[in-house]
Amino acid sequence: MPALSELLQASARLHEGRPCPRQVPGVRMSLLAGTLLGLEVPQRDKRFLVIVETYGCAADGIAVGANCWVGRRTMRIVDLGKVAATYVDTHSGTAVRLHPHPVARERAAACAPEAPSRWHAQLLGYQRMPDEELLAWTWVELAIPLPVLLARAGGRVHCWRCGEEVLDQREVWIEGKPVCRSCAGEAYYWIREPGARADRPAALTQRA
Repeated sequence: MPALSELLQASARLHEGRPCPRQVPGVRMSLLAGTLLGLEVPQRDKRFLVIVETYGCAADGIAVGANCWVGRRTMRIVDLGKVAATYVDTHSGTAVRLHPHPVARERAAACAPEAPSRWHAQLLGYQRMPDEELLAWTWVELAIPLPVLLARAGGRVHCWRCGEEVLDQREVWIEGKPVCRSCAGEAYYWIREPGARADRPAALTQRA
């Protein structure tokens, strides 16, 4: 297993070489998840699936520590605004959710008394704290069946309504026909009518 310092350097390179305190719990969550699940991290294959509950620095630390990436289909983002992640052994279905302990910030200061600022105290303290002081974890069961999360790579259909291609079994079926989730009412955007002013919401129509 690479040393924590090596993984933090790799994570920092994703941020123009600058370390960030939130990268540290991200990396350490992945390392502890490997220990709890009895799997090697960073992984060399695709056995781990990690479901991350935030964007940003912590997500990069998680990705580097576990070697799980969106582009490799081993990471999913469910944006709940939390520095937390659920690690799933895709062979056994066993899953564990980890997050920083609620008082980790306060504990970090005690572990780095020489730090010139709170920011530096967190950056150093998070690296020095024992796992049980920095992190909390819970064994969980997935609400969505693992085969549904993983889907079937290579599957593709065309949406009956908009005609766009839908990959990986992410379509829904309406009246026996495949429909993309946007056309099914789950769109995150609105379609602007041609020539409409950008400051007029009435010029927008829901994707359907």
